Amino acid sequence: MKTKVVLTIAGSDSCGGAGIQADLKTFSALGTYGMSVITAVTAQNTTGVVDVREMDEAIVKNQIDCLFADIEIDAVKIGMVSSTEIINVIAACLKKNKAVNIVVDPVMVSKSGYELLRPEAKEELLKALLPIAAVVTPNIPEAELITNEKIENLAQMEKAARSIYELGPACVVVKGGHLTQDAIDVLFDGSNFKYLRGTRVATKNTHGTGCTFSSAITAHLARGYAVPEAVTLAKDYINGAILNSIALGHGFGPTGHFYDLYRKAGVFND
Repeated sequence: MKTKVVLTIAGSDSCGGAGIQADLKTFSALGTYGMSVITAVTAQNTTGVVDVREMDEAIVKNQIDCLFADIEIDAVKIGMVSSTEIINVIAACLKKNKAVNIVVDPVMVSKSGYELLRPEAKEELLKALLPIAAVVTPNIPEAELITNEKIENLAQMEKAARSIYELGPACVVVKGGHLTQDAIDVLFDGSNFKYLRGTRVATKNTHGTGCTFSSAITAHLARGYAVPEAVTLAKDYINGAILNSIALGHGFGPTGHFYDLYRKAGVFND
């Protein structure tokens, strides 16, 4: 069987719980081969982001182009992209290389409140990256920034999903983890809504959940699943990863990306 290859285009998380580190762990956990294009290097730990250094657009372009020139890529996840220049380079490279199964996770603000997307780059992200996406996966705060509307309930999530769909992606998943009710996500394909319900887990260790969820969708798309199935499987995976999260550091610990492997190795008790 041919190995499915997945590319993440995102920032590096020195803490290892989010960004390309979370993406690569997720790709591996779900049976795909992961590769990375680094858009920025962050200095961060479980308590927050301390500093960010962007890559220049030339090295971002060269990373993408050299991979597509050599390797068949089955799906692409786009995470942290902080500048207009980098966004435009990514969009141009992916179009030129006829990339498929693109998942856009519109990372805008870190859990600790650090702005990861420059305010002036927001419109470029919406204009250049959303129209090439098979799936876009905003959480509640990101969906509010995109639509400029408050979201406090399921009906407003549905409205936001419709508004974001009008920006061009094939499907939208508005993630409901920031609401106070059970963790419910809303998938909209332009015609129908699908609701993905999960049990809210009493833990603070949720660092990187958005990166992990979008990466899981990408891995399942690479493996040949249609969007509804890919999103459902990703929801199951992230629920398990949160249930088996890791108490690390003094802040928000990471999810347990390899929980199934750890359980088989006897690290976790059933």
